[in-house]
Amino acid sequence: MNKVVLAWVIAIVVTITAVIYQRATGPTYPKKENITYNNQTYKLKLLRSSGGEEDAPVELKMNVENLNANIFYKKFKINEVYAAAPFTKEGEKWVGRLPNQPPAGKLEYYIEIKNTDGQTIRLPESGNVVIRYKGLVPTYILAPHVLFMFIAMLLSTLAAVLALLKLEQQRLYGQLSWLFLLLGGMILGPLVQKFAFNEYWAGIPYGFDLTDNKTLIGFVFWTIAVALNYKTPRPWVTIVASLVMLAIYSIPHSMYGSELDHNTGKIIQGGLFILPFIYYGHSLKK
Repeated sequence: MNKVVLAWVIAIVVTITAVIYQRATGPTYPKKENITYNNQTYKLKLLRSSGGEEDAPVELKMNVENLNANIFYKKFKINEVYAAAPFTKEGEKWVGRLPNQPPAGKLEYYIEIKNTDGQTIRLPESGNVVIRYKGLVPTYILAPHVLFMFIAMLLSTLAAVLALLKLEQQRLYGQLSWLFLLLGGMILGPLVQKFAFNEYWAGIPYGFDLTDNKTLIGFVFWTIAVALNYKTPRPWVTIVASLVMLAIYSIPHSMYGSELDHNTGKIIQGGLFILPFIYYGHSLKK
């Protein structure tokens, strides 16, 4: 097999694997739960992220005629009494709705289902599910952001494989990876953050949003790699930058993301920040 073709195959497999792992392990990915109701097993997914201005629909895909189920919820990290809301049947599923919250606001909730034998099924069995709310991000911003970040990771991995094979193309694909990371992460990323959480930037130096910070780290390493490779090929620099990107993509998506402090009405992960590095104030106010 041609070395360049082999490099592409490896890069595609590694990138897709990393992306699937990152999304599936993130704190906004639906929480999977299995329950047995009336001697039948159901595989359920409990919502952990909601966008827009509507109440969040928590769905139980259980096509049964009667279901005695309630959802109990309260503001995350707030000492208050749980509110309760019943599930109602909508088509072939049962839906319980959680009230909408401001951007980056969180609720914690659990579900109780009364089985026909009188026993109570709790979901999850222990602890609560945490759901984070966000504003609606326009498709014309979100779609290219996701696409460019995927391409940046793919080209980063490709550049590393080419560098390991000692092929000159590693410099070109390294430069392209840097370009797509610039477009997807450093330009479109803050726009996504603004629409979702009313914050352009919640990472260094104004906060500790892990998504923003890991994007910044990847961009810095690739900027250094492109600069050092500009005149003289330095494959080892490309490999280091690519390994950093791979490590970043191994971190669950949205971990330690922006979070609204319900007591102060401010987003506790950062200030209002926009490229090119101009600070416009701090956090989201009531």
